[in-house]
Parts: sequence; structure tokens; C-alpha cells
Amino acid sequence: MQETLRSNIKACLFDLDGVLVDTAVYHYKAWKRLANTMDFDFTEEQNEQLKGVSRVESLNKILAWGKVEKSEAEREELAALKNSWYVEMINKMTPAEVLPGTVDFLTAIHKAGYKLALGSASKNSATILEKTNLAHFFDEIVDGNSVTKSKPDPEVFLKGAELLGFKPNECVVFEDAVAGVEAAKRGGMKAIGIGEKSVLTKADLVVSGLDKLTVEDLETL
Repeated sequence: MQETLRSNIKACLFDLDGVLVDTAVYHYKAWKRLANTMDFDFTEEQNEQLKGVSRVESLNKILAWGKVEKSEAEREELAALKNSWYVEMINKMTPAEVLPGTVDFLTAIHKAGYKLALGSASKNSATILEKTNLAHFFDEIVDGNSVTKSKPDPEVFLKGAELLGFKPNECVVFEDAVAGVEAAKRGGMKAIGIGEKSVLTKADLVVSGLDKLTVEDLETL
């Protein structure tokens, strides 16, 4: 029996990478491998700048950093190659790679009556959720396969709210990227930042991880 919600917030929309699981290391390894094939390096600091950014836009940034020119067809080939390496790695993921507190928090808010959606730029979100045993928590999944605009455009979250049947002001977004928090705010939603307060300055609340949150925190938004 689900409890009656005591706040204006009725739905929770989650980014995937860096919030529920940490796949940044796999993106980093795949992009670094790609950069190395073109005789330049790719740093972890640069990888941080790709948070919440689509695959195509990420590739464009990396090519610019490496001062490499490629045709549209070549870019498509490179993006596909990087993705094949990335998919190879995430197919080996296990539930042990879910970030601390994630399962407990998702269980608690689901029991409390909140509806849940995923709002991710990743085109591989379904695979990741399946491998980490998180898929059953989500009522809807909106990812890079179903939206055309990247964060900070709010499309991914607005579509999630629409599919769940709630207005933007009834939704809260959980994000670890500046672009994601901005997308939530542009969409008229509350935002909980996962990371550093000094970085996620536009978020309504910032914590280091989902292990620091409770259902009661949502009732204060």
C-alpha cells in the first residue's frame, strides 16, 4: 500500500551517469582510446566537461581539442567506434556498480508514492539499468534514443514529466551536471544536485550522493 504524498512534488526524474551509476570511467576509457588512435591524448579533466553532453557533441569537442578535422561521414564512424568500445564495457557491469544509497533511496520514494522516470542523454541507458538491476524502479525511460536536444535544453525532462502525467512544477530532477541542473530549471522543475555546492550553484539542494537523501527531503522542496 503506497503512502499519500505530503509535498507538491509528485514525480522524480533521474539522470543516469553520476547519479545512479558511475559510467564516466567507461566513457573516459573509450574516448581516450579513440583520441589515442588519432595520435593525441584525452584527459580526465576534459572528460568532466562532457558530463550530460551527447555523443556527437562530445566527439566534436574532442576533435577540436586534438585539432583534428574530420568529415561528417568520418565523424559518424568515429562515434560508432567509440560507442562499440563503451557498450563492450557496460555489458560487463553488475549491480555492485550502483552508487551508494541508490537502491535504498529509490525503494523509499517508490514506496512513498512518487513516480519515477529516467532522463538521460545516454543511448545505452536500458542496457545499464538492466545490468545493474535498476530497471524495475522506473515507470518511464527517456534517453538519447527518444529526444533530439541535449541538456541544458529541458526536452528530456519535459518529456519525462509528460509521460508520467505531471506538470513540471510537480517534478524534481536529480542531476550531477551543471547542464542537467540548468535543463531542470529551464523546464520549470526543482533540481537536486549530486556533487559539489560550489559547482551546482543553481540546484535547490545539493548533496554528495543519494545516500545522503531521505523522502523527507523531498517534502521540503
